[in-house]
Amino acid sequence: MVTTRALVPVAAMAAALVVAAVMEAAAAATYTVGAPDGLWDMQTDYAQWVKTKTFHPGDKITFTYSPELHDVVEVTEAGYGACSSANNISAFRTGNDVVALAAVGTRYFLCGLTGHCDSGMKIRVDVVPAGSSPGPDAAGPASSAAPPSASWAAGSAGIAAAALLLQRAVVVRPFW
Repeated sequence: MVTTRALVPVAAMAAALVVAAVMEAAAAATYTVGAPDGLWDMQTDYAQWVKTKTFHPGDKITFTYSPELHDVVEVTEAGYGACSSANNISAFRTGNDVVALAAVGTRYFLCGLTGHCDSGMKIRVDVVPAGSSPGPDAAGPASSAAPPSASWAAGSAGIAAAALLLQRAVVVRPFW
């Protein structure tokens, strides 16, 4: 008599691998603003940089800079347009500031030092629902880091491993 009891642990392990792979593939991304060619500085073209990024809830952006030379100020849309850090939402000054993008919407950041924002040191980050990408007018300065494609490759490998385990599952007769 052939039993499926021995298959249960193998199937459970395979299912766990598939779930882990899918979760890893869907993991949030962390972007370093201006990377890989720049940082939070006056040389980086943030409008061009952000055009290549799609931000989703759960992602994070990291501002890396010299705190003696710059800061990061989150402002309203009006503050962004006027390059004004008056009435800011929040300010960061560590030189390695991580900002969580928790919800769908647009966030605005600029350097609050005199003349820096007017020289282009500002970004607009459009956070869109997972599974979507920004519209054609969603341009503005934003952030960067390792693309989520690496996660997808790892997720695919995990799914392939789980499928292989299921294919090689051995049915064993119990000893009782």
